Amino acid sequence: MAAGVGSFEDVEEDFGEGLGDPAADVLTEAAAAFGLLASPARLHLVWALAQGESDVTALAERVGGALPAISQHLAKLKLAGLVRSRREGRRMVYLVDDPHVVTIVRLMVGQLADRKAGVGAGDAGALGAARTGRLHGLGA
Repeated sequence: MAAGVGSFEDVEEDFGEGLGDPAADVLTEAAAAFGLLASPARLHLVWALAQGESDVTALAERVGGALPAISQHLAKLKLAGLVRSRREGRRMVYLVDDPHVVTIVRLMVGQLADRKAGVGAGDAGALGAARTGRLHGLGA
């Protein structure tokens, strides 16, 4: 998969418009992934890892959690294939395994941050592809 942050236009380009509904197993897997990201702590971890790889200690300091709890969250994210780890000497370094997950997280968090800051849909174009304003009106 290509690294980087895309937009909904990229998704439409990849999957086309007017296709039928996704298969039930795909929807089930997507719901499970969204369920994992429904935890503020896990969402914060993915956000932090989207900025670059990190070890558990640095992540715990950044997100404000205890080491055992952060390790458990990372294990769940890893099991779901959202993050991966590699050994670097005696420490484990974690990173986002799927750049599309970064896109989704940046879109949602960016959209909500814009909404809180009072940025309108017409203003969003200047904020870049990760904040297209396309999520306005979804009732979230």
